[in-house]
Amino acid sequence: MIIQQFYDKGLAHGSYAIIRLGKMIVVDPARDPQPYYDFANQHEADIVGVIETHPHADFVSSHLEIHQTTGAVIYVSKLAGAEYPHEGFDDGDIIRLSDIKLKAINTPGHSPDSICILLEDENGNEKALFTGDTLFVGDVGRPDLRENTGNIKAKKEELARQMYHSTREKLMTLPHNIIVYPAHGPGSLCGKNLGHDLQSTIGRELHENYALQLMDELTFVKTLTDDQPFIPKYFPADVEMNKKGAPSFHASIDKVLRIDHNSPLEKNIAIIDTRPKTVFRQGHLKGAFNLQDGEKFETWLGSVINPGEPFYLIAATDTDLDEMIKKTAKIGYEQYIKAALILPDNAATQSPELNKPDFIASPEKYTIVDVRNPNETAAGLLFKNAITIPLPELNERINEIPTDKPIVVHCAAGYRSAFASSIIAAKITTVPVYDLGEAVLEIGA
Repeated sequence: MIIQQFYDKGLAHGSYAIIRLGKMIVVDPARDPQPYYDFANQHEADIVGVIETHPHADFVSSHLEIHQTTGAVIYVSKLAGAEYPHEGFDDGDIIRLSDIKLKAINTPGHSPDSICILLEDENGNEKALFTGDTLFVGDVGRPDLRENTGNIKAKKEELARQMYHSTREKLMTLPHNIIVYPAHGPGSLCGKNLGHDLQSTIGRELHENYALQLMDELTFVKTLTDDQPFIPKYFPADVEMNKKGAPSFHASIDKVLRIDHNSPLEKNIAIIDTRPKTVFRQGHLKGAFNLQDGEKFETWLGSVINPGEPFYLIAATDTDLDEMIKKTAKIGYEQYIKAALILPDNAATQSPELNKPDFIASPEKYTIVDVRNPNETAAGLLFKNAITIPLPELNERINEIPTDKPIVVHCAAGYRSAFASSIIAAKITTVPVYDLGEAVLEIGA
C-alpha cells in the first residue's frame, strides 16, 4: 500500500493518493489533476475513485475532471448536494480498494457535510485517517464558512457544537497510533492555529491539540468561534463551484484572452501587476495593483478582487504570465481575467521612495495605515496613531484615509504593504503614498 501526500504550499493544501495492487483513489484533489495522473502512471495504477471530504471553500477541486478523464467514481457525502455524477459516502459506507477498506465517518463541524475517511489495511488494522478540514495538526476546522453558502447552511455556533460531538464521539475514540492526514497545513485560513507539521497521529492530537482538551460544550463553542481569521471574498464562490464541479483545468486556462502588450486597456477595470515590487516601483501602469507572485498570491487575489469582477493580469514575461494564470485558476479566478499581457511599453508611473530617517524621526508628519489582520493589530500597534484597515477591506474603505499628510502603509513583513500601498495610490493621488516595506521589521524589532 502507498499513501502519497501532494502539498501546495501557496494554498497550504494537502491532497492524497492511495494505491493498492494497481488501483488508486485520490482524496481532495487540487485544480490541476496532472500530478495525480503522473503518480498513477509511475506506479502503473488505475485511478478508480476520487473522494471529496466536503465542498471546499479555499481552492477549486479537479474531482469532476478526473471523473471525466478516467471514469473514476466520485464519492462525497449525500449531504453535500453534489450536482455532478457521484456516489454517496456516509457513515457505514465502505470503498474497497483491492483488499483494503476506506470507511466513511460523518464529522460535521467545519461544514454540515464534512466526512473523514478511515483506512483499514489488508490485515484489518485501522491505519490512517484522512480528516479533510475536520481535524488538523494542532487545530480543528473553523465553523463559520457555511452560514450563507452550500447545500446546507448553518450558523457557526451550531457547527461548533457539531464539531464538539464529532471530535469527542467519533475521532477521539480511535486508536492513538492512527496517522492523521489533514487537508491543510500552516497558513491555511480554514483554521486559526494549524501546526507546522503536515501529518500527525490521534494520540499526539489528543495530547497537544487545544480543541481536543477537556472542556464542556459551551466552552468549546466559544473557544472555536472566537478569533477566527478573515474570510476571503472568494470562499463562498468556491464552495458553489465545487458543489457543481469545475471545468477542465487546461481547457479553462486556454480560454484566457492574451493580448498584445501595447493593446489599449478599458478604464475602471482592476490591473493586477504580478512583478516584484522593486521593478513595479520603477515603472507601472497608472492605477495598477502590485500583487507580487508569491506563496500567498491566490489568497490575496481572492481577498481583494470579488468573484465575478474582471481584472487585467500583467507579468514580466510570457513564461511568468503562464504561471500566474495557473495560480489564478487554483481558486477559479481564471474566468475573471479580462485579458492577460506582459508589461506595456508605456508603463511609466513610478512609486515615490520613503525618506525613512525622516519618517522614523517624525512619524506624526505622516498618515500611517496598518493593513494587518485584526488578530495582529489586537496584539498591539507598531505606531500608536495608525489607522487600522485590514487588507481584504482596504479597497472598500479608502475614503477612511485622510489626505492631509503623506501616507505610509505597513504590514508585518512587507508583502501585503506593497499590494496595499498600490491600491491606495490608485485611488488617492493628491498626496504621496509610501510603502514602508521590510523596514517595518527593523522598527518592530
